[in-house]
Amino acid sequence: MKKKVIKKVNTHKSQMIRRHKFLPTLPSLLIEPEIPLIHRDISWLQFNERVLEQARPTSQNLPVERAKFLAISANNLNEYFMVRVASFIREISLQRSPGKLKNLIRIRELILEKVATFEARQAEIADLLSDELSRVGIKIVFDPGENEELRRMGKAIFDEKILPHLPAAETFKTANLKQLSNLQMAVIYPDGVWIRIPRSLPPVFEVKNPTDSVSYFYFLDTLLLTHLSHAFSMRQLPGVVRLTRDADVTSDLLEGGTSPTPDVVRNRLKEFDKGRPVRLQYIGNFSKSFLEEVSESLNLMPSQLFQSPNTILLQGLWAVVSSISDDRLKEERLLYPEIYSHLPDPFKHPDQLFSKIREGDYILHHPYDSFDAFIIWIKTACLDPDVSSVEITVYRMGTLSPIIDVLQQAAKHKDIRIVIELRARFDEKNNLELADILSRAGAKVTFGFGKLKLHAKIALVTRQEGESVRHYTHLSTGNYNAKTAKLYTDLAVLTADPDIGADARSFFDAVCQGEIPQGFKELVLAPTHLHRRLIGLIKAEIEAKKAGKKARIVVKVNSLVDKEVIEYLYQASQAGVKVDLIVRGACSLIPKIDGISKNIRVISIIDRFLEHSRIYYFEGSKRMYLSSADWMPRNFFRRLEVAFPVKEQRLFSYISDVLLPIYFRDTVKARELTARGTWRKRKAGNKEPVRAQFVFSELAAKGYNETPLYRTKRAQNIRHEN
Repeated sequence: MKKKVIKKVNTHKSQMIRRHKFLPTLPSLLIEPEIPLIHRDISWLQFNERVLEQARPTSQNLPVERAKFLAISANNLNEYFMVRVASFIREISLQRSPGKLKNLIRIRELILEKVATFEARQAEIADLLSDELSRVGIKIVFDPGENEELRRMGKAIFDEKILPHLPAAETFKTANLKQLSNLQMAVIYPDGVWIRIPRSLPPVFEVKNPTDSVSYFYFLDTLLLTHLSHAFSMRQLPGVVRLTRDADVTSDLLEGGTSPTPDVVRNRLKEFDKGRPVRLQYIGNFSKSFLEEVSESLNLMPSQLFQSPNTILLQGLWAVVSSISDDRLKEERLLYPEIYSHLPDPFKHPDQLFSKIREGDYILHHPYDSFDAFIIWIKTACLDPDVSSVEITVYRMGTLSPIIDVLQQAAKHKDIRIVIELRARFDEKNNLELADILSRAGAKVTFGFGKLKLHAKIALVTRQEGESVRHYTHLSTGNYNAKTAKLYTDLAVLTADPDIGADARSFFDAVCQGEIPQGFKELVLAPTHLHRRLIGLIKAEIEAKKAGKKARIVVKVNSLVDKEVIEYLYQASQAGVKVDLIVRGACSLIPKIDGISKNIRVISIIDRFLEHSRIYYFEGSKRMYLSSADWMPRNFFRRLEVAFPVKEQRLFSYISDVLLPIYFRDTVKARELTARGTWRKRKAGNKEPVRAQFVFSELAAKGYNETPLYRTKRAQNIRHEN
């Protein structure tokens, strides 16, 4: 049956292409030059450009806030090479079709070309930002030049904090670069000497000058270039390099099909630093012949070598952000102040919490709603003598989370089950430590299974109430991590709905036995049903439109790259269905193309908080789901994901009539995708500018007064009587 659907989709694509006039002008963006789909890795680079845009000068200034985004863009790019570029290179090496290979090589060259342009913009913004920070007493020292005071302070840092940790100089040959670990630097001299720099050294060092009260920040590579030669009695000027390797341990685990047990993951983590080289960054003057030798030795193309004009450690600007004291934040507009996080009334009275949840569901919109609500619920459950068990899935849970201590204590007298996905990218080590801590405390710890990565976010509390057992379920679009809950926007629902509780019970029972859960009544699971359900709901909107009924699709995700789902969205547009999409990151769909996607609108919002919630709303079907899943093949077919329905009308109305419209009214941070595959700022016109994240913060501060979420005593009583 599926083959027939795909065949029909491909036929429809060929019909669309014949009607489209300007697609041939966009070949550099597309997966294939004739198909209206932007390549996901090209689209991701566009996303990182929108991140970098937040570091540009604005009327609000906030230079330290902007330094944070510059650091994020640099860290994003590091991960992009370690994961996406590495994956793309593997795909090229395995491709046997000459035509497809030629197209992949074309895209690879475009990616590397765009990265070079992007890094040049980063350097330009870094210089501008450095000038602005210096006006508020923060000096970024990219090059001390002939300034004796800057050199003196830098040398003091070098002598005290760097030199004692450096190994002895060694004879250098280009083949030695293969000895570098992932993201490790080395200093190389023209006369054939090199020094490998320990990764334990921080990228940035701060020193406060008591004479002028200025904070000076020195990058590690700047200090090495300035002071190393004198310390090692070298007469020549050196250069600094940093090697990036394929570090996608998760991909190896998934492709291997082995069970993600702690021993397997530990062994794979040892290979983290030994992956194939994918990028070499350098600063300083290296000869053309030397760079050619490096390319050949590391099996890198010349376009995979990137020269940095100021530093190769821009991600180290996080040190500037973390150095600002709370007192100074209050005095000066350097960084956004910490927002007020609303705590719903029932969570202030834990003894009434379970009875209040029975009266009606609660929705939590983090970080505007405090993550303390979840912590209080878990603590209440762990201390309640009527609660028999607490079960949680863990994808990324910081080891400092207060939940862990509570679970450790509860494991002494309750059934505590924790399902940990060890393969959360770049968090594997933390998850291994968490598993050990909880196991020693007596909790029953199990792990994901086989090729499927566990990505669902569910917590279940089972409570004895009189003669019956009741399930309380917390379902979230984001991780149970107190730290990221202050940085990411996520939605969670806390409910006593018996059908959802029964599904959650089945979910944990199956996963803990290493089985894929089946037979859900309310929850929709990937890889078994989610993809098919979404396509079915899109088709239902198409049929509703044809029948003259209401039809609209609204989706908010981090990424939209699944080709089959995109094709059905194109079909919905051609049937006259309005399709409104909020896509934070990679988006392969191209909107506003006559005859193909005229009725589709795509916006992206990059702001203070990372947009992380996923919402699927189908107006004609009156169905709405929240989920941990993006619309990507990996989420649909290679992960264990859960989409959960918004059943209670108050919550449904709040999301459909308040939350989603606010996103689409944003004219400050929203960017809109054009028919030519480029992103542009939205115009406010004569209306007051709207900034969605600020509006959400205001709503929470007012306790959601005058929204469907506001609960009067009468409304609660009506719900209870029903």
